[in-house]
Amino acid sequence: MSAATTRSRTPDRLCAEAVDLARAAAEEAAAPGVVGEHSGLVSEGDRVVTHFFECKELGYRGWRWAVTVARASRAKIVTLDEVVLLPGPDALLAPEWVPWSERLRPGDMGPGDLLPTDAEDLRLEPGYSGEDEPPPASPVSEEMAELVEAEDAEVTGGTPANLPVVPIRGTIASVAEELGMRRARVLSRYGLHIAADRWEEAYGAKTPMAQAAPAACVSCGFLQPIGGSLGQAFGVCANEFSPADGRVVSLAYGCGGHSEAAVMPKPPVPPPPVIDETRVDPFPLRPSADSGSVSLLPDEDTAELGHS
Repeated sequence: MSAATTRSRTPDRLCAEAVDLARAAAEEAAAPGVVGEHSGLVSEGDRVVTHFFECKELGYRGWRWAVTVARASRAKIVTLDEVVLLPGPDALLAPEWVPWSERLRPGDMGPGDLLPTDAEDLRLEPGYSGEDEPPPASPVSEEMAELVEAEDAEVTGGTPANLPVVPIRGTIASVAEELGMRRARVLSRYGLHIAADRWEEAYGAKTPMAQAAPAACVSCGFLQPIGGSLGQAFGVCANEFSPADGRVVSLAYGCGGHSEAAVMPKPPVPPPPVIDETRVDPFPLRPSADSGSVSLLPDEDTAELGHS
C-alpha cells in the first residue's frame, strides 16, 4: 500500500486550530475588508489543512480564500503553505472559453474583418495547375481515361461507324440540352446586362466589403464558377462565413473570408513624435492694446529683459 493511501483524512489538530494564522495570511494577500468569515476547513493530507474564508469582493460571489497550513512531523509550530482565491460550489464563473473558430457564425463578418483559413481546411483542396502529374484517382489521369474508354466500348459495342443507329448523345439537341440551351426562351443580351448590373451593385468591387478585402474573389478557393457568358465576370460564393454565401458575386468582389487570408495584417504603428530642439519658440509677454490679443515683444525689449 502506497504512502498516499495511508494518509489520514482527519484534520491535524494544531493545523485546524491555526485559524488566526490563516486569516492573517489571507488579509495580507487580499485587499482590505474583502476577507469574510471562516467557512470551513478540509484535510489535504498528513498535517496539511486548508482553511476557507468568505470573499466579500464585488464580482466574486461564491468565491473563497483558501489558506493552506502545514506542520512538520513532531513539530508544534504551524507554518504557512499558500494562499489562493478559489471558486466555491455556487461561485459565479465566467462561461467556458470557446475558440474563435467555433464562436464565429455566418453573418458576423463585416467590412475590414479577415477570416484566416486553416491550411488543413476540409472545405478546400489543392487546385490542378497542369504542371504536376495528376493523382491516379483524378478524372484527368491516364488510368481513368483508359477506364472510361473501356466502359464506352462496352456500352456502345464498338465505334459509332459500326452501329446501325447513330447515338442520340451526339445529336445537336442533346448537346444543346447539356449546355442548357434546349429551352423555349433564354436570356437576351439586355437580360444579361441588367442581371450583371444588379449583381455588380450588390456584390461588386465598389462595395465597402470589397474595398476592405485583402484580395478579390477571382483568386479565392471558395468561389464556384458558373457557366455561360456571365461566368467570365461572376461566380457563386461557397464560404459559409462570408456575407455573400450562396450569392452570385463579381470576380472583383472580396471579403475577409478569402481562402488565402492566412496572415492578419499588423496594425499601423504611428511614428514617434519629433521634437525640434534647434529652434526657439517665441513666448508672448504682454497683450495687444487694440484687440486684446497677445503680441510678441520687440527685439529691443527682449534684449533688455535678457540683460535685466
